[in-house]
Formats: sequence, C-alpha cells, structure tokens
Amino acid sequence: MRYLLFDLSEGDDGISTLEAMATTTTLEKHHEALNEADAVIAWAHEHFPGRHGPVEEGHAWDHELLIQHETGEWITVTLTLSASPEFVDVFLPVFGDHEE
Repeated sequence: MRYLLFDLSEGDDGISTLEAMATTTTLEKHHEALNEADAVIAWAHEHFPGRHGPVEEGHAWDHELLIQHETGEWITVTLTLSASPEFVDVFLPVFGDHEE
C-alpha cells in the first residue's frame, strides 16, 4: 500500500476496526488511493466470500468507503473495515502497516 496505512483498534465486543485515510491533491493520486481501497475490498471478498455484512450479526467483515472533496482541490479517501478476529488475523499479514 502506498497511500492507505491501516490503524487497528479492538473493541470490547470482539469487533475490531481497521481504518485508513489518504488525502491527495491531484486527480491521478486520488485514483491511485481509490484503487488501493478497491483492491482491499476485492481482497476481502475473495478471501471471505459470502461473509460480508454486519460483524455483530456474525459476518466476518463489513466496510464503509467515504470520498470527501475538501477545499483547495484536496480529496480524502477513507476506508473503514469492521472485522472479526479471524478476519484481522488474515488481514494484518497482507496489509501489515497498522498501529495498535
């Protein structure tokens, strides 16, 4: 990952949150950041097929992708994943830039 570095936070309920944000100023860099987010989502669908949905309802992972246009041509891409412990264990070795 060049733009998205994931921060890990673990909830008391056993659900973890993996969040990454990239802010860019050019359309080309925005597309690169968005492509990284799309690649993470595709990876999750591939490795946990049929297990996307609310984690509190028993699914392995869920996500939210936000794109915000800021002043001065800044564009922010935020990808937030809710994840089960199983998902986190498989995710971190692949996308290992995280802070606990």
